[in-house]
Amino acid sequence: MSKNVISNSVIRRLPRYYRFLGELEENGYIRISSRELSEKMGLTASQIRQDFNCFGEFGQQGYGYNVNELRRQIGIILGLDKKTPLILLGAGNLGKAIATHIDFSNRGFELIGAFDVNPDIIGKQLGRIIVKDTSELESFCTQNEPEAAVICVPQETAEKEINRLIDYGIHAFWNFTHYDLSISHENVIVENVHLGDSLTILSYAINAEKEQENEDS
Repeated sequence: MSKNVISNSVIRRLPRYYRFLGELEENGYIRISSRELSEKMGLTASQIRQDFNCFGEFGQQGYGYNVNELRRQIGIILGLDKKTPLILLGAGNLGKAIATHIDFSNRGFELIGAFDVNPDIIGKQLGRIIVKDTSELESFCTQNEPEAAVICVPQETAEKEINRLIDYGIHAFWNFTHYDLSISHENVIVENVHLGDSLTILSYAINAEKEQENEDS
């Protein structure tokens, strides 16, 4: 299955398909049509078929999709059958919450190390791992060859720390800082997460709805 020339919007819908199909499995579904899936997900049936056709033929005319097999294939496309070695940089409140509440093993990753500069955090247990001093980063990366990193450090130190990680061979980042490394480093893979932006979008939606209600009343 080729991933060439697949639009970003299609890729970003795949995790949602994967999640919905998992819920269908839990509820005993064996197969489902694109129409039924569209009704549950709020998408059009044609959009769903187009998305899946980007990666091959998954369904059968008149039969629909085998829920278990479709979910398995989407998982393979997303790389969830892999275990990419991952480290966490910044094990404060946010980093700790991410490390303890995200199931990396079912998301294509294995968290193999966590690092911080705070002496009150270094040496503490974080799930199955112990938080190390960032001074150990280079030797750890040399020995364990992590490929990706979760970044939860202050914005003012983000550029310096990310540059270090790139020098140590890490090329993919789940970035929770406000430092936009996709601009300064064109050859890295970045997924930027701005929690505040998401909350402000919710604020907009709430107030837009109120304004519409006021106009209609």
